[in-house]
Amino acid sequence: MKNFQVVTIIIFIALALFGIFVFSGAIPIGKNKAPGGLGTVVLWGTVRASTMTPLLEEFNISNPTFVMKYVEKRKESFDRDLLEALAEERGPDMFFLSDDLTFRYVNKIFPVPYSSFSLAAFKNSFSGAGEVFLTSKGILAFPLSIDPLMLYYNRSQLDANGIIYPPNFWDEMPTLASILTKKDNSNKITKSAIALGHFSNITHVKDILSTLFMQAGNVIIREKDGVFISSLNDSLSNPKYNPSAILKFYTDFADPNKDVYSWNKSFPNSNDAFSREDLTFYFAPASELLTLVNRNPNQNLGVAPIPQIRNASTKLTGAHVIGVALLSSSKNFNTAFTAASLMATGNFASKFAIATNTAPARRDLLKIKPSDAYSPIFYDSALYARSWLDPSEEDTNNIFRNMIDAVISNNLTVENAISDASAKLNLLLLR
Repeated sequence: MKNFQVVTIIIFIALALFGIFVFSGAIPIGKNKAPGGLGTVVLWGTVRASTMTPLLEEFNISNPTFVMKYVEKRKESFDRDLLEALAEERGPDMFFLSDDLTFRYVNKIFPVPYSSFSLAAFKNSFSGAGEVFLTSKGILAFPLSIDPLMLYYNRSQLDANGIIYPPNFWDEMPTLASILTKKDNSNKITKSAIALGHFSNITHVKDILSTLFMQAGNVIIREKDGVFISSLNDSLSNPKYNPSAILKFYTDFADPNKDVYSWNKSFPNSNDAFSREDLTFYFAPASELLTLVNRNPNQNLGVAPIPQIRNASTKLTGAHVIGVALLSSSKNFNTAFTAASLMATGNFASKFAIATNTAPARRDLLKIKPSDAYSPIFYDSALYARSWLDPSEEDTNNIFRNMIDAVISNNLTVENAISDASAKLNLLLLR
């Protein structure tokens, strides 16, 4: 046992020194003579194998001292497959970690200590959205890509109504909703300006509402000394932007008695309504662009940044983040650490972002914007994007659904709905 402890300490010191050298630039990255690492490491993820194959072929050629193999998993079963593999000690060495799985795997990931890669170095290297992987114990994953929430819009409908630009601020939405929402003689909505207010038929609703909360200064989940708690019910210095005020702003768009009324449950899902050109504004991540184009190639589609809170001191949009994480159970940990470092700091990161239709997480790569019509907007948004530590995608979907439905049905006030949602988040965070 004593010898094992000595060996473990030596390996840890070696990894720490290697991390310092890699991120300080003392060790050259992406060249044929890759530092450290021998044998084979296995990477799991939900990215298509057809997307990953050319990236890994190039990566392995550039780093010939080891081999990285990729195993594609279905998104629906990834969590179950990984937990089963870990229980049977046949798990991978590393995996693509998304922000909505981070909490679940906190105790199974090797956190890179700040003594190896300082907090200042991390923030200098990666955009703020990547900070979802930071904990008091260390770095849970090296960020690779950011998928920021964007505002897609129908240019032809804006033109037809004399509207020059999409909104820059949320307080412009009520006026635009009254202009762009069309109703028949029976006051039934035939075309909607914006899909807000409900949960069931609005795609990415949790991302939209989370973005509003974060723009107002609420981080939703916070961590201190390894303990995670909900901040959803926290009061802010400006009551205008308290979570209850944000929730009321959102649900008012589903209230027939409000001038901003523009959405109800009779509509199809918001992505379908937008592609059918029955919806002017649609909120969706950058990665959904190609899908939208393919669904209606004739649509006069535009993309803009998410509206902001007027007079806010900073800009913010919600995002989903993918990083590469090391499993503590890896049987080839040294090589896995080397591979993850090379992926995050070498050419792999930029090519991965392009291949997945997202933006890179590294700040230096966000300066190099592709020349197509949309990527510069995506890259700019990624720079001020943020994410939050979602403890369970399915469970928090239900929490947000119940919170919204309770207000719409008048079962709870907005204050009580927020308080109830926060209490349920805290139950999820108990481990």
